Amino acid sequence: MLREKKKIEEEIQKLKSEDPFLDEDRLTDNKPEEDAQEEIGHETVEAQIRSLENTLKEIDLALKRIEKGTYGKCSLCGGLIEKERLELIPYARYCSRCQKKIG
Repeated sequence: MLREKKKIEEEIQKLKSEDPFLDEDRLTDNKPEEDAQEEIGHETVEAQIRSLENTLKEIDLALKRIEKGTYGKCSLCGGLIEKERLELIPYARYCSRCQKKIG
């Protein structure tokens, strides 16, 4: 899980470095259609970063559950989270049944 966290942090940094709004030359000689493209690119990067940051939060919560000794237990029903589910989503908070209930 720590490897996954590091990978996500690196991906966030990469996305931030590719954000078209951070290019200092973007305002010189830009045409309106180029501004619109940059805006779309910026919004896309921002959405990706938000998603990755949410995953980082989930990983941090999972690491805290490991410290507390509650990792692998469903936060809703208290039952065990399926091994297959944890292999797929190591930071899962809920068993499959409870996840379906909450959406």
